[in-house]
Amino acid sequence: MVDLANIKIKEKEMLMKGFSRKTIKAYTYHYIKFIESGLSRDDFVFSLIKKGFATNSIRLASAAIKFFTGDNAKVFIPKKKKKLPVVLSKFEISKMISALDNVKHRLVISLLYSAGLRVSELINLKNSDINLFDNTIHIKDAKGGKDRLTILSKKVKSVLKNYQTGNKYVFESGNKKYSQRSISEIISKAAIKSKLNKNVTPHSLRHSFATHLLENGTDIRYIQKLLGHSRLETTAIYTYVAKNNCLKIKSPLD
Repeated sequence: MVDLANIKIKEKEMLMKGFSRKTIKAYTYHYIKFIESGLSRDDFVFSLIKKGFATNSIRLASAAIKFFTGDNAKVFIPKKKKKLPVVLSKFEISKMISALDNVKHRLVISLLYSAGLRVSELINLKNSDINLFDNTIHIKDAKGGKDRLTILSKKVKSVLKNYQTGNKYVFESGNKKYSQRSISEIISKAAIKSKLNKNVTPHSLRHSFATHLLENGTDIRYIQKLLGHSRLETTAIYTYVAKNNCLKIKSPLD
């Protein structure tokens, strides 16, 4: 039986520790599913593996159970598959922007790419967070509860000057900010209309931002700061997809 009183206590504890609301919601969801299953922690995790859950989801569920129960025993979790991120070329991104007639939707793609934003950062972006004088965007309370500054493209700036309204958020519809689902639909529509043979998601534009900066010779430590990564190793994944690195290597056959 689910102990709602204990859940409330744990949710308050997570808030005090600085967990994001998204993480708190996910932890609570997985813990309730675990309790309702009536299984042991090991058997519950194994059931997720059998059902084909992604490794990240399994790790999240295991961490949630550990937090709520205090059970620190090790549980077998399959290793995360290391997949290279989907990166679009500048031409492909240009095609996506041109494929849309709606100015607001074109701005969605432009901002995601030009500033390297996460979807959650885009939908929570306020007009007051954009500094048109020094060409910066202040990302507040991002992943891990951190703030950071990122760059504002001059091309995007010119569009924003004409687009900005008296709304609180940059992207609103019916006095409500855009949802993650609506952003995903915009990206999907643009990719389809552009006839891109790739699995394009909003995060693909963030991947492309980092990769293109690296290809242009930007120091990876600056890219790390712009992306808001805590560890340089996370940013280093883009060295595997940056074309410049491969093109400079000569085959031993040649």
